[in-house]
Amino acid sequence: ELSGGMQQRASIVRCLGFDPDVILMDEPFGALDAFTRDEMNLLIQQIWMDTGKTIIFVTHNVTEAIFLADRVVVLSPRPGRLSHIFPIDLPRPRTIEQTFERPFIEQVLEIKATIERGHHVAPDVVTDREEVTA
Repeated sequence: ELSGGMQQRASIVRCLGFDPDVILMDEPFGALDAFTRDEMNLLIQQIWMDTGKTIIFVTHNVTEAIFLADRVVVLSPRPGRLSHIFPIDLPRPRTIEQTFERPFIEQVLEIKATIERGHHVAPDVVTDREEVTA
């Protein structure tokens, strides 16, 4: 029997075996402990750097999104529509230690504030950053 982290690693290897152009990962690490989640985020970053593949990574964890992404896309609550796109301009490769540094924390706070505001305004209202239009 494999641990959660080993199961996720096996899933990633199976996926890469097909050599897809795009990899969709929907909350892949949600059930993992924090330490294993950090290891998996480092692994995904390394895979991305080695292969250059497009990875669409769905997560509710803002820190994880910023760590892995070049852009973080925020959806509006009910109905779920694109609300904001935040470019992430942090150097790569990223380290776990960077998540405790001011530039990273400022991005986390900005995105979390936008999400919080989104829960208190009409879904079609976009208040800052890059507005997404249909």
